[in-house]
Amino acid sequence: VVQDDTTKIFSAQVWEPEKPYQFKHSSPKKPENPLIYEAHVGMSSEEEKVSTYWEFKEYVLPRIKELGYNTIQMMAVQEHPYYGSFGYHVSTFSAASSRFGTPEELKKLVDTAHGMGLLVIMDLVHSHTVKNVREGINLFDGTEYQYLKPGLEGVHPQWDSKLFNYGKIETLQLLLSNVRYWLEEYHFDGYRFDGVTSMLYKNHGIGETFDNPWKYFGDGVDNDAVTYLQLANKLIHDIDNQNVTIAEDVSGMPGICAHIEDGGL
Repeated sequence: VVQDDTTKIFSAQVWEPEKPYQFKHSSPKKPENPLIYEAHVGMSSEEEKVSTYWEFKEYVLPRIKELGYNTIQMMAVQEHPYYGSFGYHVSTFSAASSRFGTPEELKKLVDTAHGMGLLVIMDLVHSHTVKNVREGINLFDGTEYQYLKPGLEGVHPQWDSKLFNYGKIETLQLLLSNVRYWLEEYHFDGYRFDGVTSMLYKNHGIGETFDNPWKYFGDGVDNDAVTYLQLANKLIHDIDNQNVTIAEDVSGMPGICAHIEDGGL
């Protein structure tokens, strides 16, 4: 999708190049200890401008490699209407942000990083979505409950965004297909799931002090979200058991990083 400079509204664009990018490098072996460089392509230039995938590939990748990192975590890849959200108010889940360049240029960036021995994981935002109706999936079919929770339950009071209903098969199909898409189409090596605390708890962890075990395992837990994260992790590692998954959880839920067969997420 491409944003109009004047109206700031996004329009759909079919991306079908005559010569689709052909990946040249396989993903490097997952390091025993990932040393992660978190990066935002648009903010990666010293100049006062929005930087590009091409410039990141040419100027930033060599610096990351020279500094001794072995993994890159890329923010703001999924398209978002408001640039100031740092990519966390996603509208179009399967579109690489056109602010930074073309899909082919992003693929070449990932491929070049792999050739340098660097893993590339994506900051994946499946914890919420923008309220925007023109750009996003809110009221997509005229209802507020197609993929999202209706009423106040579906609004995050701090983020001013809409929340997914992880108990609906349609939502699971949307999000799990999105998980698969970025791994297969762009050869990302896994994800850092954003906002996991908000997903895990019905009160989204807002103002909560996690000082009682029942706050982790009681009625306040969104079991549908727990199930979704287990399904997503199973899918990611079924595609490639070398893929990396990271949960951004500030609550410290016990066992969150344990294997699913051991009761973890």
